[in-house]
Amino acid sequence: MSAVTEFVLSRGDLADLALFLWASGASALLVQVLRENAAANRRFDAFLRELARFNARHGDIEP
Repeated sequence: MSAVTEFVLSRGDLADLALFLWASGASALLVQVLRENAAANRRFDAFLRELARFNARHGDIEP
């Protein structure tokens, strides 16, 4: 990565380097957020399946 940085800095395209780093960071953050969202959806789905199983077992009990 330092060779790429040195090449860009030698050409004077510091703004391009800053934009690339910003875009890379934003993309990495987006991937992390999507991964966490998928995990949350799996946990919520598991919760709903357990709730449905509980209701199926105890659904005939009246208060």
